[in-house]
Amino acid sequence: MAYQALTAQQISDYYRDGYIVVKNFCSAPEIEKLYSTAVNDDAMRKNALDLNDQSGKKTRLSLWFTPGNDVFGYLTRAERMIGPVGQLLDGNAHVCHFHSKLMQKEPKVGGAWEWHQDYGYWYKNQFMFPDQLMSVMVALTDANQQNGCLQVIKGSHKLGRINHGFSGEQVGADMTMVNNALETMELIYCELKAGDALFFHSNLLHRSEANLSDHPRWSIISCYSLQSNLAYNETSTSWKTPVDVVPDEAILEWDAGSLSNNDFLAKENDPALKETGWEK
Repeated sequence: MAYQALTAQQISDYYRDGYIVVKNFCSAPEIEKLYSTAVNDDAMRKNALDLNDQSGKKTRLSLWFTPGNDVFGYLTRAERMIGPVGQLLDGNAHVCHFHSKLMQKEPKVGGAWEWHQDYGYWYKNQFMFPDQLMSVMVALTDANQQNGCLQVIKGSHKLGRINHGFSGEQVGADMTMVNNALETMELIYCELKAGDALFFHSNLLHRSEANLSDHPRWSIISCYSLQSNLAYNETSTSWKTPVDVVPDEAILEWDAGSLSNNDFLAKENDPALKETGWEK
């Protein structure tokens, strides 16, 4: 699938709304390969972390920092990914990969995520410029209201950073401000087909419901920054290392290495996970 630059209208929509959806970002064969790898790779399972919502339902995530020479590394480093990210971050500096996470929301048991902003977490890492941070969610399975798709408050990135605190095992935004935003702005259910991508700003308020359906809701979320966006309290190094971009065909055509080579966030660091809030 050839890389296509975002249009002026897409860029304008992102600045206005805080997000855009790109349909058919990955082809069906690419999604089949990505999802099969996610389900069957032992490293992904062994490094999965369970986080509870307020009702006790669990969502699993596996998180790693440096994108490697595996199928997920090829996706996060692909021209079709880095090109649009660079356009939306509006920088001439190099795009860097902060981290990626595989979200595994299983049927009937996959938990909810509370309202939050990503920069509500990443502020603690002391990134200086929230406008130079963003995330890209690629749906590995269909995501809809029944299985807990992402919900966003349209335009809420313009509120700036909102205070965050603990809500059970998760870190959530100040609900007074969230409720004010819901009274003022439009709530959007970001329903995606497998292969669609959601690009969103680090200050966009978002959440997801529990998966009460009979179908899984799996996705990969890759988070990016500009090399010029210094983080004064972040111990990983990928956030300041320019992405080594690969051609789009790498996902299907290149030999893929093992995910076991990735620098996963370890289970013993679970308290740090809760403190900084890696969840989605």
